[in-house]
Amino acid sequence: MSDKAHETLADWQKRYRYVADFPGGSPAVTDLPRFVREFLGAAMEDLLFHPVADMRTAAFRLVRDAFGRSGARLASIEPLYRAIGRGEEKGFTVPAINIRGLTFLTVRRIFRAMKAIDGGPVIFELAKSEIGYTYQRPMEYAGLVMAGALAEGVTGPVFVQGDHYQFNAKNYAKDPEAEILGLKKLIQESIDAGYRNIDIDASTLVTLEPSDLRDQQRENGRMTALLTHFIRQITPEGSHEPVSVGGEIGEVGKENSTPAELDAFMEVYREELARHDARATGISKISVQTGTSHGGVPLPDGRIAPVKLDFATLEALGERARSRYHMGGAVQHGASTLPPDLFDHFPKVRTLEIHLATGFQNAVFDHPSFPSALKKEMEAYMTKEFASERKAGETEEQFFYKNRKRVYGPFKKALLELPAPVTDKIMDDLEATFVSLFRKLGLEKTSSVVGRHVVGGGR
Repeated sequence: MSDKAHETLADWQKRYRYVADFPGGSPAVTDLPRFVREFLGAAMEDLLFHPVADMRTAAFRLVRDAFGRSGARLASIEPLYRAIGRGEEKGFTVPAINIRGLTFLTVRRIFRAMKAIDGGPVIFELAKSEIGYTYQRPMEYAGLVMAGALAEGVTGPVFVQGDHYQFNAKNYAKDPEAEILGLKKLIQESIDAGYRNIDIDASTLVTLEPSDLRDQQRENGRMTALLTHFIRQITPEGSHEPVSVGGEIGEVGKENSTPAELDAFMEVYREELARHDARATGISKISVQTGTSHGGVPLPDGRIAPVKLDFATLEALGERARSRYHMGGAVQHGASTLPPDLFDHFPKVRTLEIHLATGFQNAVFDHPSFPSALKKEMEAYMTKEFASERKAGETEEQFFYKNRKRVYGPFKKALLELPAPVTDKIMDDLEATFVSLFRKLGLEKTSSVVGRHVVGGGR
């Protein structure tokens, strides 16, 4: 049908009648191989661009049904992280990768890279801020991850995570209930889409004015506990394991975290969570600040300023999280623009999880095969739309570097319409980067790790 705006749900279902039935309106894929081979592309296009919201939801449900029938499921990484905390697994750091665009293609290459090294755990995540500027709601993001897994024949657990579900400090000060409600709605939307891993970031509510560390961390601990309790309340019945929840004690890009701050946060957090429900499962990881910043700091010529990352702090906080609070360990944010030779240090200091985004974005936009005409169009858009945000003395290179992540949404369709010869070259190099990075993170020959701890494990 050429005019999808007037398509009825019955018409939409007819398009998939050769591979699915719709008893009671719910999809039931009847020919999984043919669906993946001939209809997956159409389902993704409907998920992304169908003008009718009901059909976008129907496409998501169709992909989700096929995903489930393939032997895969969206899962919580909680049992693995608790096992790491008990010392049952070690020697690797789990990559959590934010995919801002070309999501389906990138997911496929991540799975291929893991297969190439017989690797195991990897998390696909999207931050609250990224949802806005990439135009990817949780349903769409989870759907694209599942589609990528289907296309690569992946079975077993797949981990999708809400990253930096963050409090806006100004909004919280003005109307705390409204800010809390907004985050609850986002968490509910994410859980409904199949997310089973949520990182709460209330570190923006830390205040350094009180001399007592507990008072500095009080709102952080209170709000992290409140949202942890909310997640426990809304987790669907029959889930194999608790949703993995993360907390954060130091805002990325600010002062480095300390063990005393971790203790202060955890004291408040535990007290508050017990007040809500003494039996509730708490956080399984803690994000800390060790000297990095999201996206790196661009120099006037466009290069990224060197970063002095404090591995000793990262190691000490991870050990404290495990030994004192029975968590999996500490999480490193803002790391994708670090020099490649630093990545093998993370498993050496037992970093639990590492968040990676901008470096892969750079690998796409700076690739020699990326069309120069499209890049110029993006730069013209940034110049027009974000001119008022340009700082005095900022070079064009700095301005474009800081803002180009914000073109993903407006140029979403243009990126997806790039010809295959172009995207193949970009993705081939990106896959090679993934392979190298995953090896440095100690993931070679870890394919059995997930299966030992997460129900339905094994790919």
